[in-house]
Amino acid sequence: MKTATRVGVFGLLGSGNLGNDGSLEAVLGYLRAEHPEAVVDALCGGPEVVTARFGIPAARLHWNRAEYRTASRAGAIAAKGLGKLVDAFRTAAWVRRHDVVIVPGMGVLEATLPLRPWGFPYALFLLCASGRLFGTRVALVSVGAAEIGNRPTRALVRWSARLAAYRSYRDAPSRDAMRAMGVDTTRDEVYPDLAFSLPTPPASTPSGPPGRVCVGVMDFHGGNDDRARAEEIHQRYLDGTIRFVRALVEEGRPVRLLTGDRCDAPVVAAILDAVDSPLVTAAEATSLADLMNEITAADTVVAIRYHNLICALKTGTPTLAVTYAAKSDALMAGMGLAAYCHPAREIDADRLLDQFRALEKRSAELRQTLTERNQAAARQLEHQFTALTAALFPATGHAHTLREAP
Repeated sequence: MKTATRVGVFGLLGSGNLGNDGSLEAVLGYLRAEHPEAVVDALCGGPEVVTARFGIPAARLHWNRAEYRTASRAGAIAAKGLGKLVDAFRTAAWVRRHDVVIVPGMGVLEATLPLRPWGFPYALFLLCASGRLFGTRVALVSVGAAEIGNRPTRALVRWSARLAAYRSYRDAPSRDAMRAMGVDTTRDEVYPDLAFSLPTPPASTPSGPPGRVCVGVMDFHGGNDDRARAEEIHQRYLDGTIRFVRALVEEGRPVRLLTGDRCDAPVVAAILDAVDSPLVTAAEATSLADLMNEITAADTVVAIRYHNLICALKTGTPTLAVTYAAKSDALMAGMGLAAYCHPAREIDADRLLDQFRALEKRSAELRQTLTERNQAAARQLEHQFTALTAALFPATGHAHTLREAP
């Protein structure tokens, strides 16, 4: 009797980031459709959430529950140090129990937001090294990457990628970044983000006078290299967003605020307090499906978080991107909206309004463009899942030899 394939999923899943959980949902959908015999569990940030929502067993990614809190006292620092040692054994033991481990999407090979090397980069390295040690196939599937300046983080990310058995990227700049960091990407492919494979709610074509605008917000403080001026960047972003929302309200436009992570709540509160209008409301989305349902009721979207941006584009809604990393610019260019990007670090409410009005003038044309690009993305993801089956499940009869990543 054939033994069921043991599949693990790994990452900061169930931790409050809707994009990460959307990537997991996409991979679970693929596994249930193509490999229903697989036995799946997770090593993740929020195991209780993952088990409750997705119905799979899950264990905590880190032994130290305070892993992502700043440690200042001696006891907390010692606990973090001990946690690193314990996690090495815990991760190895978990990996050894699996035939395959999938890291579903996410920006696991980038540091475009503040990141310490001994946090998730170390955890990813432990995963990939354990996979190579025990012969467990580790796949980084449609992941995001960016060149990293910090040397320890760069080294951990580079070795993680080299040790993985399978790699694919969610855009060409991600593959280019890994090549620039010394990883042989000759056999690595580029596919759309996994969220493009999720179901899309029925589209609604707005009619009549200009209506609702969805404005995505973020607790944005710049990236890993911006720590010295993080508060300045945050205040400029917040002030510009408030001015933009206030201008829409003055024109009588209903504004719906969207978030993509639990940490964005203070930004929503600040905007609601500053604008103080019944025209401004906040959504309480708990999934990418919730976000897409909110967006289909809007005429236009202004988004900053990457997966909020994907949700807007996937629903075919004209979208303006407030961008903080190359991944957003690449996504907008690939969907035919390269002209509608605005830098998050240098947000200018007046110019943002000008871009917004220009976007709305081309609404009908851009909806057609997005329909076509979404169809192409769906076809590409079918190829991604076919390639993934060939690489990770060779016993299913697909003619493919698993490559060993250099």
